[in-house]
Amino acid sequence: MYADFPVWLLTFDYIMGMVMWTLIGRFAMGIFLPQDSSFFFMRVFVKYTNPLLRLFRPVTPAFLVEGLVPLYVAWFFYMIRFYLMPWIMGYSVMGMLSFPLESEFAQGIAHLLGKLTGT
Repeated sequence: MYADFPVWLLTFDYIMGMVMWTLIGRFAMGIFLPQDSSFFFMRVFVKYTNPLLRLFRPVTPAFLVEGLVPLYVAWFFYMIRFYLMPWIMGYSVMGMLSFPLESEFAQGIAHLLGKLTGT
């Protein structure tokens, strides 16, 4: 399905998707764990997302609750992936190239579930 697209574009989208989902994961874990938790995944998410949060600090509203900041920054990556990427490729309909990472992930889950159910 995505074989017609340049490798650089898919690579860029995959990286943007991983960053977006890492920020969403940090937000979700932040609901249950403190930022300085010793839980491995929380430490990794905080370590790798803190530079992004600092980078986006100038456009982050001061009134935003600290725990929501990763979700706010993830929204920027979502907007880039959903609107900017198709526009760069010249599509007149938004969403044409949106989310190849999630599409392949969903296909993998469907394939796995098909094997588990025998269909």
